[in-house]
Amino acid sequence: MSVFTHLVAELGRLLEPVLAESATAAAIVLFTVLVRLALHPLSRAAFRGATPVAGCLPLLLQLPVFFLMYQAFTSGNELLSHRLFAAPLGSRWTDALGEGGLFGAQGLVFLALFGAIAAVAAWSAVRGRRAAAAAAAASAAAPKKPAKKGGSAAGAGAGAAGLPELSAEQQEAMRKLGGVLPLLSFGTLVTAAVVPLAAGLYLLTTTAWTVAERVWLEHRKARAAARAANEAGTAAAAGATTTDRPAGGAVRSSL
Repeated sequence: MSVFTHLVAELGRLLEPVLAESATAAAIVLFTVLVRLALHPLSRAAFRGATPVAGCLPLLLQLPVFFLMYQAFTSGNELLSHRLFAAPLGSRWTDALGEGGLFGAQGLVFLALFGAIAAVAAWSAVRGRRAAAAAAAASAAAPKKPAKKGGSAAGAGAGAAGLPELSAEQQEAMRKLGGVLPLLSFGTLVTAAVVPLAAGLYLLTTTAWTVAERVWLEHRKARAAARAANEAGTAAAAGATTTDRPAGGAVRSSL
């Protein structure tokens, strides 16, 4: 933990000329970004896997970092004296309420943090529901392939896109799951209300990164699919033109 504390403290000293007493808070955000950058290749691999639990492994790998952040701001060390505006980084929301109430100087810092986390969670919930609805619709609309003679019955339910056909019960379960899972994003808001302010900053930064990273990866995937479709269309058009040329030549030679 001393290595972690030293790293955050050094980052804070580098940012202090610009951000003054809030430099350590900015160092926590920067440290979180560095952690997520290191985990980005793993997140990309999980996204390409297209599994329901894509991204769980990067989340699990962040737990030790969150634990270090929590410990650093609950035990005596040099970081406890630093602040984010009026609120000490080691304080909790209950401490802020005791100092000046809900709308006191410290309380306003926590309200701003909660508002930012709630906005990210709402964005994640909306996108999660849309993605679940789109996946269920794509599976329902996928054309059925006739079962081959001697083949398994499971092969008959595969769509043209390689997605398995879902039964009505499975589609309904997916729809319900898509409505519930995005709400779990708001669990971060509950956690931020009981952990030190520094840990809340970490949660806000890593959650916002997760949502933005997912949007970026989906955008890249959509662009790659569109590019592949355009290339396939161009190749098909070129093949059709090449096929037509010998026929024309044969007509001219017969004349």
